[in-house]
Amino acid sequence: MSEYFEQVQFTISVLVGAIFSLVGVITYKFPPKKINHLYGYRTPLSMQSQEHWDYAQKISAKKMIQIGLFLLTFGLLSLFFTVSDVFALALPLLLIFGTVIYLFISVERALKKKFPKR
Repeated sequence: MSEYFEQVQFTISVLVGAIFSLVGVITYKFPPKKINHLYGYRTPLSMQSQEHWDYAQKISAKKMIQIGLFLLTFGLLSLFFTVSDVFALALPLLLIFGTVIYLFISVERALKKKFPKR
């Protein structure tokens, strides 16, 4: 693998991991107090009530921190493994996409478990 693609794989993973971690910590420390359409974890289920909203902010912040740490770890480990140039670009992007899907699925699942339909 060329040095350029090694740097790109490392940079994408570490940068996005750091952003996820930072946003997770900020959201955990300073969650949005009221339901809004600008800031926080906003899905129809999370916006059903204030109780749903508060729980979703707490869970999503924890998940974002976990995802951020995972991506940071992947980025650091990528320095020790070599893969093809195309794979070096695709893998971090696929991981980011996959972790965002994981975030939504796991938070929605936690909301449905905590607040079952009556």
